[in-house]
Amino acid sequence: MKKLLFGVLLLLPAIVFAQSPFDGTWKTNMSESKLSQKPYVYLINNGTYDCDTCAPKIHVKADGQDQPVNGQVYDTLAVEVVDGNTVHLTTKKVGKTMSDQVRKVSSDGKMMTISVTNHPADGSQPFKVEVHLVRISAGAAGSNATSGTWRYQNLNEDAPGITTTWKGSGDGISMSTPTGDNWEAKFDGKENPVKGVYGDETVSVKKLGDHGIEVAYRRDGKIVSVNKITVSPDGTKMTTVDDNKRTGRVTTYIDEKQ
Repeated sequence: MKKLLFGVLLLLPAIVFAQSPFDGTWKTNMSESKLSQKPYVYLINNGTYDCDTCAPKIHVKADGQDQPVNGQVYDTLAVEVVDGNTVHLTTKKVGKTMSDQVRKVSSDGKMMTISVTNHPADGSQPFKVEVHLVRISAGAAGSNATSGTWRYQNLNEDAPGITTTWKGSGDGISMSTPTGDNWEAKFDGKENPVKGVYGDETVSVKKLGDHGIEVAYRRDGKIVSVNKITVSPDGTKMTTVDDNKRTGRVTTYIDEKQ
């Protein structure tokens, strides 16, 4: 019995060492996270919608009909002017609705609320996001009130959109979400498919020490973002610095172990 117990005790350090600090389910604390403060620029005027800060830029008719767009995850965008302070945007991929979005400006014109309903690619339950922006400057004279330059103030998102589950192995790691996104990759920097998403995406992963990794996402073969992710020494917080290479926005997300 003593020999058996001694053998088990010898194995314990190896078992603890093998466990990844990423293992488990995490939820983003939006109040602790730091959203990019790079402005957004929109314009709805003379029957057209322009997004100068989209990558690539968007220029379509604002007539409520599906308009083709290039370079986005979605392939059509419909922009409907509801009134002078409100617009409704719908994105679709191969005819399937990806998101419904309502932008509404406050009566004093200083704030804009964007309410989004996202429809996951795997057909799971839609989830909502609400974004609040503050005005930096007005749009062109006579344009819809949603026009102008805006900056993030805060963001609220339903749990499915901010929850991830990670599982590490000796030579790789996997990630999944309640909305169907999932991938598995080795720590060799090679590209692997991202499943459960609308776009043709791949992911590659490299280790950054015992508590960190670098995750690079590509869409249609082009780099989209590079995430540097680290877990705190006590294993309770995960910090993701998301460097979006297409838009030039850098956002820091703080996740808490559930």
